[in-house]
Amino acid sequence: PGEVPETGLPEIAFAGRSNVGKSSAINALLGVRGAARVSGRPGRTQAINLFRVDDRLCFVDLPGYGFARVPEAVRLGWKALVEGYLGGREALRLVVVLVDARLPAQDLDRALLSGLDAGGLPRVVVATKADKLSRSRLKPRLAELAGQLGEAEVLPFSSRTRTGVDALWARIRAAAGIG
Repeated sequence: PGEVPETGLPEIAFAGRSNVGKSSAINALLGVRGAARVSGRPGRTQAINLFRVDDRLCFVDLPGYGFARVPEAVRLGWKALVEGYLGGREALRLVVVLVDARLPAQDLDRALLSGLDAGGLPRVVVATKADKLSRSRLKPRLAELAGQLGEAEVLPFSSRTRTGVDALWARIRAAAGIG
């Protein structure tokens, strides 16, 4: 606890609000149910969890930020842990920033993106729970989110229907330098 082991592999971090679907996205990308622990209760991921993927790269499941019902001291500990990881990890190749497709962009999401920009860290913004919106509503929502976050593109994603899995894998492979 408190110290993340070096993996010797390119690392892809998953960051976002509590309960946005970080662990579910990892499971969908891996095609394995239960690799990352999923819960309906916000704040279930309480440490930095590493998942070695075919000895070619490593997925990093970060604790969420926002509305988890935990003591303030625990929330501040998560913040320090995540900031320490993002600010000093040489193997980090991409941060997958997950936002909920159904909600407007949050101040905490903008703050994360601003911090990643300040640190020169590459990222991709992914709108989870895309299956909860109709096709006619999804496209304008993605455009709204992109505008609210100052992004050129926001990728739609659903761990349930696997929407966006291939597109996100393409971004991950490119960032990690693997074919």
